[in-house]
Amino acid sequence: MTRSDLVEELAARFTQLTHRDAEFAVKTVLDAMSSALVKGHRIEIRGFGSFSINRRPPRIGRNPRSGESVQIPEKRVPHFKPGKALREAVDERSADLPTT
Repeated sequence: MTRSDLVEELAARFTQLTHRDAEFAVKTVLDAMSSALVKGHRIEIRGFGSFSINRRPPRIGRNPRSGESVQIPEKRVPHFKPGKALREAVDERSADLPTT
């Protein structure tokens, strides 16, 4: 699902919202979540999951083309952990799908 799909779904479910209002609502929520993560805060949405920041320590990597060692700096990356309800819903839905 893309951002525009999310806007379309929101506009379809809530007919009192115009497409522009739905787009503004999605943008506002995503901006607020991004801002909170940038500040290092944790986001928890009950039944869906939580977003947090993980720290990746600095390390020595290797350039695959030249084989030369390269210093890779520390990084902070977003991390999503699904909630129990979401995990169970996905597991239940995937059990219904045919295997190939």
